[in-house]
Amino acid sequence: MDNFNNIDEKTAREKNGWVMLFVTVLVLLASLAMFVVGIIAGTNTAGLPEDLGAIIIGGIVGLIVTVFLIKGFKLLQPNEAYVFTLFGKYYGTLKHDGFFWVNPFCSAVNPARITMGLARKLSLKAMTLNNEKQKVNDEEGNPIEISVVVIWRITNTARAVFNVENYAAYISTQCDAAIRQVARQYPYDVSSNGDEKSLRGSAQEVADILKGEIQSRVDMAGIEILEARISHLAYSPEIAAAMLQRQQASAIIAARQKIVEGAVSMVQMALTKLSEENIVELDDERKAQMVSNLLVVLCGNRDAQPVVNSGSIY
Repeated sequence: MDNFNNIDEKTAREKNGWVMLFVTVLVLLASLAMFVVGIIAGTNTAGLPEDLGAIIIGGIVGLIVTVFLIKGFKLLQPNEAYVFTLFGKYYGTLKHDGFFWVNPFCSAVNPARITMGLARKLSLKAMTLNNEKQKVNDEEGNPIEISVVVIWRITNTARAVFNVENYAAYISTQCDAAIRQVARQYPYDVSSNGDEKSLRGSAQEVADILKGEIQSRVDMAGIEILEARISHLAYSPEIAAAMLQRQQASAIIAARQKIVEGAVSMVQMALTKLSEENIVELDDERKAQMVSNLLVVLCGNRDAQPVVNSGSIY
């Protein structure tokens, strides 16, 4: 791993493309002129054969040099780069946009050009990776389906090309591994021990940890992670129905607790008001019956139906 990190990016030696284009045109014109002079000399009886051969050879050499010079021209758009090797050795990287000329013997390298549909150029733009959903286990062992969206870009072209076989496939694999690592650290929802951190409830914290986990894995490939967020999170189909029932039961219990707390408070307030205002004197038995009636009315699922008692309650 340390040997990989020793590959540092360096700038390739280049020349201004317009200047070299002017030189190439001059060489081409000189070569054509030699051919014209050779033809004229060949039709002139006074021309010497050895002079004619030298002129023709000069024209051929000029054309070869022209083809050689044309191979060195490179054009770069903004946020694009060329990584060059010269006879198997890293020659340098060309990253700034413009029209350039480099050594024609240099070869441009891009290991991801097949899978990403790229030419020999490397894209330095921010790119999005949307991995397929995968089934993992959360902290409590529940199977869940999760996928992430990762925004990334290449910052070190030398590491991206030479440290890994294919940087596009490499970051995809490392994202899968990072998702499994992070998902095992948190439950899907708030755990029973009262921990507030969960995959569903702590989205920002999980995203920051996921970003750091992926970044530590792709540093050797010269890749910077700009953002990583969970795009899909759900229980696996085999337990989804059971988990939904558990969530509904938890919600019902929580709601009932609130209702009971409110009902007890209201009963206490009613008894206190009746006693303070001296509206009616109630013995313990009547207080118990009133409390029972009020709790039934306040905690019931349906509207209470009043019953008029025209006689004594005894």
